Amino acid sequence: MIPPLQSLVKYDNAVLVSSGKDKGTKGKSPGKKGPLPPVEQKPGLTQTEDILNSILPPREWTEEGQLWVQYVSSTPATRLDVINLQEKLDQQLQQRQARETGICPVREELYAQCFDELIRQVTINCAERGLLLLRVRDEMRMTTNAYQTLYESAVAFGMRKALQTEQGKSEMEQRITTQDADIKDLERQVAEWKMKCEAVEKREAERREAEAKKHKEEVQYLENFAKQLKQQLEAFLVPSKKTAAAAPPS
Repeated sequence: MIPPLQSLVKYDNAVLVSSGKDKGTKGKSPGKKGPLPPVEQKPGLTQTEDILNSILPPREWTEEGQLWVQYVSSTPATRLDVINLQEKLDQQLQQRQARETGICPVREELYAQCFDELIRQVTINCAERGLLLLRVRDEMRMTTNAYQTLYESAVAFGMRKALQTEQGKSEMEQRITTQDADIKDLERQVAEWKMKCEAVEKREAERREAEAKKHKEEVQYLENFAKQLKQQLEAFLVPSKKTAAAAPPS
């Protein structure tokens, strides 16, 4: 693993810890670390260095079979260092095209490095203040992680609701389509029954008209027949009356 080429946290020069060629090197034992400042000779910095290493652990990486380690710098910061830190922060934000608003992992990483560098500078001057800033940093990260988890849960919940809504929408659309088909089928049946009713009414009207006409013809026939019978009866009765009137009295 190779550490990032640029970091806002100030580190000392990388130190070679072990190498695959150490076995063939004279005067060096396997796994021997590089020339680190002897702690015994700097008792005033021992506690500060330990605190710095616990707050900002050293970076380790392997390159060409060699193990390198890089400790955070314990050199006190000056006012010029703070100004340079601000300029580097602005430069990195511009070079890496960090977004000014919204969620941006690049901006979050750079500001985290800047805060770690400020903790380093403060810790060198006052270890207690640095540890307190460490607690603040950890609390901020924990709060940010909690909000991130809450945001992811909200997004997942929203997606589930959207899928459920979409599924319900599809089911409702399918139901509407089925209902429309049923309505059209019922309308077709109603139209057919209307046509059948009209045809039946028409046939009944024609039948009633035909029966009325037939009844009228029969009545007319019977009336004519009755007149004929009456005429025949009258014709039959009239000669009898005339004969009776013409006979002499006895």
